[in-house]
Amino acid sequence: MAPTRLAVAREAGPLNNDIVYEVLRRVDPVTLATASCVSSGIKSMTEDEAMWEKCCNERWPSTKDPEVKAILSEVGGFRKLYAECYPLILNRQQPMVRDEDEYGMKDCDAWWDDEDDLESHEPSDLSPSNLISIVDVVYNGKSVFSRTVQGIPGADDFLGWFSNCPFRIDLLKSPEEEDERGHEAQAPVLVTDGLPSITSVEKERKDGKFWKALWDNMRVSWILINKKTKQMANLASWRPLGGLRHWPCDEDFLIRFGSILPANRDSLCSAVQCNIVMKCRFSNLDVGETVNTTLRLTELSMQLEDMGGAHVNGKDSLAILHKALNCPKSRAHVEVLNSYHQYLKVQSELKEKKIRHEGRLDTAAVVSGIGVFVFICYFII
Repeated sequence: MAPTRLAVAREAGPLNNDIVYEVLRRVDPVTLATASCVSSGIKSMTEDEAMWEKCCNERWPSTKDPEVKAILSEVGGFRKLYAECYPLILNRQQPMVRDEDEYGMKDCDAWWDDEDDLESHEPSDLSPSNLISIVDVVYNGKSVFSRTVQGIPGADDFLGWFSNCPFRIDLLKSPEEEDERGHEAQAPVLVTDGLPSITSVEKERKDGKFWKALWDNMRVSWILINKKTKQMANLASWRPLGGLRHWPCDEDFLIRFGSILPANRDSLCSAVQCNIVMKCRFSNLDVGETVNTTLRLTELSMQLEDMGGAHVNGKDSLAILHKALNCPKSRAHVEVLNSYHQYLKVQSELKEKKIRHEGRLDTAAVVSGIGVFVFICYFII
């Protein structure tokens, strides 16, 4: 009778810890987290920071930077980073269009659910200087752009123009921008990286091969960390949420990433959209009979928009971003997409109601004008 697998395993005895450790080093992060539930011994192995550092380096190339490593060591390490920033932000608070003061006429001054949310944070916790952005752009596994931003650029005058002006963070001023060490800030995407060649714009408009490659392979991550409270979250989505091709010029492409962030559930602006916009431009270089297409980023920015499409100011954006660090998260991408589509549906309904409301006002103005004209003519005659 052939021995069973269990009998063979018993004869082999317990596995050497070094062998188990080497196996764990080669598994994916989800399997690594699952393995921690097997036994206390394996759990202690899976808590090794070196394993999670490898996982983070593969997903977020910027984590290889010594500056980022120092930041992560202060806020909880690589294991915490993966646990907090791999899942996507999920807005369980569905946006609703209210009957009173609808059509976007209501001010969205209160961005917190209640006063307790605001009181739970010290004023120093809400300081822009406590925020750190770790941003990565990856195409087909190749790191295209990485940057770490301490604080919020332009937020020094917090009580002045920053508080009242539209909030926006721009990370790339020009395609030829250099970093602090004098190196090129971004690595161009080449044909050797899996980028399709564009022989003619007309052909690309028809088949969309280049656009499909961008949509399938381009990934953006925008990790926000509060170094004071040691909270963190990824504001971007795993995949693009929308975009435009050949806009504003034939060589330009725009891709949007982001998430839906909860605000005040008692106001019309019960949720806002975090828009991470990436613009890129291709260029062709003729090499003999072949055409080599190169892609470079021209813009990478992040800003918040309310349901009416208006940009949220700096003061309110800061409150929303701090609130986003405590949002529920999910590894189910479908669930996150459903929340995003629900937001778009409610936003579309709001716009339609606003258009109908403005139409009624225009009609009332025309009728009033005709009435005044008839009244005047009556007295003249």
